[in-house]
Amino acid sequence: AWRLQRVLTFLSFFSENSAALKTLKTMLRVIVESAANIPKNKFGKPDPIASVIFKDEKKKTKAIDSELNPVWNEILEFDLKGIALDISSSLQIIVKDFETLGQNKLIGTATLALKELVGTQSRSHPYKLIPLLNEKGLETGATIDLVVGYEPPAGPPNPNDPGGTNMQGTGDGEEDGGDEDMADGGTRGLSQGGPSGTREAQLTRRITKGKKNRRALSNKPQDFQIRVRVIEGRQLCGNNIKPVVKVHVCGQTHRTRIKRGNNPYFDEMFFYNIHLTPSELFDEIISIRVYDSYSLRADSLMGEFKIDIGYVYDEPGHAAMRKWLLLNDPEDTNSGAKGYLKVSMFVLGTGDEPPVENRERSNDNDDVESNLLLPAGIALRWVTFVLKIYRAEDIPQMDDAFAQTVKELFGADADKKNLVDPFVEVCFAGKKVCTNIIEKNANPEWNQLINLQIKFPSMCEKIRLTVYDWDRLTKNDAVGTTYLNLSRIAASGGEVEANTGETEVGFLPTFGPCYLNLYGSPREYTGFPDPYDELNSGKGEGVAYRGRILVELCTLIDSKPSAKTLETIPSDDILVVEKYQRRRKYSLSAVFHSATMLQDVGEAIQFEVSIGNYGNKFDTTCIPLASTTQYSRAVFDGNYYYYLPWANTKPVVTLTSFWEDVSHRMDPLNIILAIVEKLQTNIADLKSAIQAKMSEDHLVKIWLKLIDELMEDLSKELPAEGKQNITVLDTQIRKLRLKSFKHIQDAAARMRSEATDVKATLPDIEEWLDKLVQLSEEPQNSMPDVIVWMIRGEKRLAYARIPAHQVLYSTTSPGASGKYCGKTQTIFLKYPQDKNSGPKIPAQLRVNIWLGLSAVEKKFNSFAEGTFSVFAELYENQALMFGKWGTSGLVGRHKFSDVTGKIKLKKEYFLPPKGWQWDEDWFIDPERSLLTEADAGHSEFTDEVYENESRYPGGDWKAAEESYTDLNGEKTAPPSEITCPPGWVWEDDIWAYDINRAVDEKGWEYGITIPPDNKPRSWVAAEKMYHTHRRRRMIKKRIKDPNQTSTSRLREETTFYDDQDGWEFASLIGWKFHWKQRSSDTFRRRRWRRKMAPSDTHGAAAIFKLQGALGADTSIDDGDKISKDKVSATRTFGANTPIISCNFNRVFSYHLRCYIYQARNLTALDKDSFSDPYAHVSFLHRSKTTEIIHSTLNPMWDETLIFDEIEIYGDPQMVAQNPPLVLVELFDNDQVGKDEFLGRTSCSPVVKLNPEVDISPKLLWYPVINDGKACGDVLLAAELILREKDGSNLPILPSQRAPNLYMVPQGIRPVVQLTAIEILAWGLRNMKNYQMASVTSPSLIVECGGEMVESVVIKNLKKTPNFPGSVLFMKVLLPKEELYTPSLILKVVDHRQFGRKPIVGQCTIDILEHFRCDPYTTKEDIAPQMRVSFLSAAPRRDVVIEVEVTQPLLAAQVISIIYNLVLLYFRGRFTCFSAYIIGRCKSN
Repeated sequence: AWRLQRVLTFLSFFSENSAALKTLKTMLRVIVESAANIPKNKFGKPDPIASVIFKDEKKKTKAIDSELNPVWNEILEFDLKGIALDISSSLQIIVKDFETLGQNKLIGTATLALKELVGTQSRSHPYKLIPLLNEKGLETGATIDLVVGYEPPAGPPNPNDPGGTNMQGTGDGEEDGGDEDMADGGTRGLSQGGPSGTREAQLTRRITKGKKNRRALSNKPQDFQIRVRVIEGRQLCGNNIKPVVKVHVCGQTHRTRIKRGNNPYFDEMFFYNIHLTPSELFDEIISIRVYDSYSLRADSLMGEFKIDIGYVYDEPGHAAMRKWLLLNDPEDTNSGAKGYLKVSMFVLGTGDEPPVENRERSNDNDDVESNLLLPAGIALRWVTFVLKIYRAEDIPQMDDAFAQTVKELFGADADKKNLVDPFVEVCFAGKKVCTNIIEKNANPEWNQLINLQIKFPSMCEKIRLTVYDWDRLTKNDAVGTTYLNLSRIAASGGEVEANTGETEVGFLPTFGPCYLNLYGSPREYTGFPDPYDELNSGKGEGVAYRGRILVELCTLIDSKPSAKTLETIPSDDILVVEKYQRRRKYSLSAVFHSATMLQDVGEAIQFEVSIGNYGNKFDTTCIPLASTTQYSRAVFDGNYYYYLPWANTKPVVTLTSFWEDVSHRMDPLNIILAIVEKLQTNIADLKSAIQAKMSEDHLVKIWLKLIDELMEDLSKELPAEGKQNITVLDTQIRKLRLKSFKHIQDAAARMRSEATDVKATLPDIEEWLDKLVQLSEEPQNSMPDVIVWMIRGEKRLAYARIPAHQVLYSTTSPGASGKYCGKTQTIFLKYPQDKNSGPKIPAQLRVNIWLGLSAVEKKFNSFAEGTFSVFAELYENQALMFGKWGTSGLVGRHKFSDVTGKIKLKKEYFLPPKGWQWDEDWFIDPERSLLTEADAGHSEFTDEVYENESRYPGGDWKAAEESYTDLNGEKTAPPSEITCPPGWVWEDDIWAYDINRAVDEKGWEYGITIPPDNKPRSWVAAEKMYHTHRRRRMIKKRIKDPNQTSTSRLREETTFYDDQDGWEFASLIGWKFHWKQRSSDTFRRRRWRRKMAPSDTHGAAAIFKLQGALGADTSIDDGDKISKDKVSATRTFGANTPIISCNFNRVFSYHLRCYIYQARNLTALDKDSFSDPYAHVSFLHRSKTTEIIHSTLNPMWDETLIFDEIEIYGDPQMVAQNPPLVLVELFDNDQVGKDEFLGRTSCSPVVKLNPEVDISPKLLWYPVINDGKACGDVLLAAELILREKDGSNLPILPSQRAPNLYMVPQGIRPVVQLTAIEILAWGLRNMKNYQMASVTSPSLIVECGGEMVESVVIKNLKKTPNFPGSVLFMKVLLPKEELYTPSLILKVVDHRQFGRKPIVGQCTIDILEHFRCDPYTTKEDIAPQMRVSFLSAAPRRDVVIEVEVTQPLLAAQVISIIYNLVLLYFRGRFTCFSAYIIGRCKSN
């Protein structure tokens, strides 16, 4: 009773004594009432004491002795000193166990947000059952009750105060505040007491403010500004939609830009200036409607939300910020949610300042449930998500091994694989719940369930699960993040069965039991800050597998709120989930056919393939596997890129792994993806035929092929469910897929029999495609992705992720296998995070991957090409000591080692894997791909030698001790002893001094040595007295011998290798090796190999038996100090795994022709608003470059690039099925600096294996992509011809426009005809300044098809803004097909002093079809009539053309803005009519 009296007295003090309140200070009063369920300590009951902290000011209660449920009832006051609260203000509550001696022990903490108290009225707010958290952030079970009161500062409101108002209060602040609390009460989530009680009724309450609670309003008209920011939408209904939002306020309507998809992002602000009385304004409505702009029907309205302006005004700060609006059908309120829209609304009077808004696009910490506004008549149901978290596996090391190192010093065993303390954080709709922490366990078992109560349906689409590593001293580190997407694990139902009346196919969110894979940064732990740490939090694409977590989700409707958020899973449920964890063995093989487009060259490169942590060469938890290729060095392709010279010996990797059998999910997924791909191809063919204006019969033929193939594909049965690990979600998804297939099949049958217009059916067909794409999503894919890494110098450089289902072999049917299973595919590697790498492609791979169950691995034999060979290898090392080669000078190296030289090996210790045996004895076989010289791939090369001299300061120059060196100062042979290598000839007869550098007139550069250095670190061109060294560069050019073939050169190199006994040399240990000995060499090595063969006949599938290392020499050399029994197994990991290669006995020669005709709408990168584009075309290990077209965004190259004698290994039929891609990269040429990247595109060439089959490639437009955005189009085609030895089957060479510059040949290039273009341009208006100077004397330039016409210059734009002559006329050769018609470009040039003519604006018109006029038409010549009617008509208003440099006008905008701007005519005859154009050109 005493506590109740104190609370009532406190509340009445704030609500009734308004006169006294005005005289009080700005205060914050906290009643610390009581706490409950405080846990016992080791020594009995605690003595709790509570502390309250506000902005570094701390106040305490008294300590209560030996009490688990203490009652304090103390008032703590904080003087705010006239400073008002803001929405970020908070209180920190700390409860401790009071100790007389020593420090008080922490019981729990809590943080209270004070945003409910913000405003200009005195308010109080009770905080009941606030949970206390321990130092790990987990709930202790204890709670605390408080009441917080706030007295705002007197006087005018703070303009930055979000609760400020310009009207005087009427003393009903408490009543008004209570109304606000009720208005939002339905959206407070669990903090308001759960789904029971009166809160359930408030969900359906209309969100408006009662007039009886609003303060007195003025009856005079005032100026108000209403701002509505439309942020984003979620879960909008429909397929293939283009939503647009219309906001209507007080007779004014604004609309957003049109977006695409069900989750559009708008971020647009609208302003409404209104002059009304407050009473009239607050009764007005803000109407927000979402329409589907794609639909022209009456049902294009997707959803609506209405809200009173008065409600927004009565919110704190007169603003409702970042609120989610539930959209509904205004004609059918029982239809449920139609989607959600996130908006911010402001109602501002004169002098009001809007509160500061967080404008981040996505904030996972937003309390979504508390910011949901419901329209009248709509009620959301409370549901409980029960998320069961069973266990995790393969969690990588996250903690430092310092403690383990200490254990090693004292003789204990280290266990580095368990250096992680994992727990799981679940986040959904602003709520966060954590599991318990399992210390020192990389495979933890939590077996806990989490109860999440939410209102359903929710606009939150994802449940985020993040595994953290708990740290005692620092912040917790994220291990990996994954998501449960509700839209993929639930279905609303009703879409499919609307016409049939059958039972709805819909189900609540359900998932698993199933593993979710975690991806993030590489698994290797270094102890240094992880540069890719953001990837572990789900920001960006994860680059490596980081473990997985076994979870299950089910949904309970109308359930009673659970007393506990976190519970333990019953043991019976744990037993049930065991059957979902049965593993099966899988085998994977990858054959690398080529690695091209390399740019970052230097150290040797190898590739690693892994699935999960199987195959990760740096992970010691799995058995060693042959998962990496041998090292190779890159060779220049002769033009731009580098490639790895694998020739006919292709590296192969193989590995085995253990996963759940999910074929019942992968097989239907691959089948649906195949249907989608075929439908996409047929739709593209149909659109191309429509655009090419083919005959109606031809269109119908293509359309019938599309419909018939779709119906046939949908009639095939999906694989039946017969597995033990079938989940509820598997059953529901199968049922939904079958129903959807039946619906689309029936609709296609009706369309086939009833349709009359082919073009009109396209929207429905595209809607089917979108539906099939949605059905192809498989949320329960527990098999990790296959990850390919490029490794350089033991450092991961670039990666590619390949979904496992794409390469998975199916035992059900051939159609259920992955798209690239056993087929060669092209893969573009990516840099992790792609922040500083720019537009570079690290590498382009052609790789053939096969993944299947080991039980059916013999099926791999039918996919294998070439002959597989397996070798064991080691390197023999020697050093040069006192002029003799031997092993005594090896420092840090072993006599026999691996390729890195770090792992000690010995021939006698090698043992073949089980099932394999030695086939031959050891033999010497040098690795030539590691011995590439600097001139490899070049057609011309410059040899250099530095001549060195030295002296004492002030003395005479004499030959240095090492007279001739290389650039780095290492000794080299004198010029007289340097001979021309085989296959080269000298271009210059003598060595010349290079004077085109920072040197004096004789080529010398000077330097001084500073001990302990023995050579200068820098060089200058001018001699000084103190200089002690000088050098000059001697050069001699050589070129490829045109008379020597590659075969003869290879023969010479082979002979040289035989003479050298396989030795390769290096100046120092660890330096790059070369095959020709130099005088400066002090280290050499050679490779020994031994071939292995399978014991039994398995065919190519025998390579899957290669598991484990081949054995290593664990004996200790004399210099080693580690005892023999302490050798770590990790020292030999991966050092001597077998080397697998695929040998092709026959090579096929191909001939590629790439026809690149033109590009359009490229990005302007130069100051003159243009670019100087050129194209770089790459195909496998060859590349070529087109000519540069200056000052244009629509270049026309008309060029054929010929790649002759391209060697491709493998079956030509397989090449025809999956040909290598032709990659086209566009650059802007710059005179100064590096050329800028414009974008890239790729196309698949037409493969011709039989010259008798006449197939001509067709020029097509391909989008140019830069940073994921379309930046123009390029018109190109390519054909790949299987070349005969003499080249007799090749087509004749096209015509040359210049030496070695071939044009696009006839039959492929567009057919052109002489066309006349007439433009009537009247004048210019509203020209903006360009380069800080006004436009005074402009003229108009019109370009099309390489021709140009310029208007007369306007001498003074201000006095006479019209052109002296309005008619511009030009003759152009334009293509007959509209598909190939070039753009019409309008440029405005300003004629300035000193001959400067900057382009101050431009416009591109893509579609000219609307302006064509056929002179042979049978209709009456209407052009003169149009001219007369146009001139006699009433004056039209000026048409303003927004001329954007970077974004050309849309075709529809051009048609609506320009009145018959262009007239095209044929064969010299034309009719003309007038047009009127006024342009406003924007500079740059």
